[in-house]
Amino acid sequence: MHKNYLFDLDGTLLPMDLKKFIDLYLGTFCERFVPVTEIDAKTLVDGIWAGSAAMGCNDGACLNREVFWRTLNSVCGKDMRAFEEMFDEYYRTDFVAAKKATHVTPYAKKSVDALKKRGKKLIVATNPIFPKASTYTRIRWAGLDPNDFEYITVYDNCSFCKPNLNYFEEICSICGIIPEESIMIGNDVDEDMCSSKLGFDTFLITDCLINRRGKDISRYRHGSFREFFEQLDSL
Repeated sequence: MHKNYLFDLDGTLLPMDLKKFIDLYLGTFCERFVPVTEIDAKTLVDGIWAGSAAMGCNDGACLNREVFWRTLNSVCGKDMRAFEEMFDEYYRTDFVAAKKATHVTPYAKKSVDALKKRGKKLIVATNPIFPKASTYTRIRWAGLDPNDFEYITVYDNCSFCKPNLNYFEEICSICGIIPEESIMIGNDVDEDMCSSKLGFDTFLITDCLINRRGKDISRYRHGSFREFFEQLDSL
């Protein structure tokens, strides 16, 4: 078995209808922040999308958090960082509306518990475009505890995003692991399976498969989360 198990979150540990999730998230976000920021909903949403895109292009010069807020400020035309604590509070409260677009797979907890008992190193390797409050909340929605994991990627501890291979190299450096002893488990063909280029083993979860380019997935070991759990002994 591998020593290190990296799990994607959205669509993997936490199955979801991505479009519905985004609609609920942005809808409640605007309801909360349009009145207090005095920024119209379209501009706020444009700023969120622009900030996410900018983090996706981060070259490692600074944390994703800095890239996000700099971009959001530029789009909104004011210092939005004054509302950062309110953003975090939103992720602990009103953000729960987006939970309706998700559901729990029992095989996530079964897999995590089994691997913990075997002393494996567990990492949540989710694209780090959200703050800690949001990511930890979604981990709990999945029926898991953030303390189950040695490391969780969020926007204020990462300087790259998937599918940039530097994202995976950064995890290896911080966690003291090597790709050849590790496996990346995720539902996104482009963002998760690219880790194989560095020597990671991979498993593509197909319950909420994202395959933007219609790639042939037969080259990857793949299956449902239940099938992943059933194959743990051979992974």
